[in-house]
Amino acid sequence: VGQRQLLSFARALLSNPPILILDEATSSVDPYTELKMKKALAVLLKNRTSLVIAHRLSTVRNADNIVVVNEGKIVEEGNHTELMKKKGMYYRLYKKQFKDT
Repeated sequence: VGQRQLLSFARALLSNPPILILDEATSSVDPYTELKMKKALAVLLKNRTSLVIAHRLSTVRNADNIVVVNEGKIVEEGNHTELMKKKGMYYRLYKKQFKDT
């Protein structure tokens, strides 16, 4: 499961690029692998310009800036705390994703 993501992720770690683009980096991996990848992502993204596209909001929770896009339009922007305080789309999606945890 998610072998392409793991291979691409490993290549990114090895190449150490100044700018990193991740598109659904943890979308097709099992929960155990996802947790390991998130820990590695914290290291990989530190002090680096990164664009992370994710439906799993836990992937972007610690980002400096989160841009919420709906139907091709930016509807919200801010960090996790700011977006949760706004109680807008990000808040609703986050609560929906984590209602069982």
